[in-house]
Amino acid sequence: MIETERLILKPLTHDQLLKYIKDDHSLEKELKLLPTKKNISPALHDALEQTILPNVFDKDKDYLYNTLWTIISKPDNRMVGDICFVGEPDPNGEIEIGYGTYEEFRGKGFMTEAVGRIVEWAKEQAQVKSIFANTAKDNIASYSILEKNNFIHVGEVDDMLMWKIIIRS
Repeated sequence: MIETERLILKPLTHDQLLKYIKDDHSLEKELKLLPTKKNISPALHDALEQTILPNVFDKDKDYLYNTLWTIISKPDNRMVGDICFVGEPDPNGEIEIGYGTYEEFRGKGFMTEAVGRIVEWAKEQAQVKSIFANTAKDNIASYSILEKNNFIHVGEVDDMLMWKIIIRS
């Protein structure tokens, strides 16, 4: 678990991920939080079932790089979004992040703060040298979060922009 002034970023265990997918507020109950309306996109649902859950269950993998981290607003006592790494650092020390803010909590700076904190955490991990992220070209809010956290636009493919921040060379 890592924190900022307003947020707690909590990596979810295998059992907590199952509760997250159920979306019946059992996860919030376990974490002693108020219920939150989550919109689990089809892409996230598929990633949870096909990649995240099996990788978190695999004891040979570092679950911190493979699980979903829930973002909790301390003042609201509610989950406001999610952030994750897309696997462990590759041979070049690069990791990818993905994130999403629940609709009612957008525009409040939560994700900018969460991405900044996860970047700080990654800087403390010796094997991480850079962080990569993709955003849709038309998702200005998403890429603004990366720009505010010093990510640099490094390319584009189809309707996606690619971003990177170098931690150490």
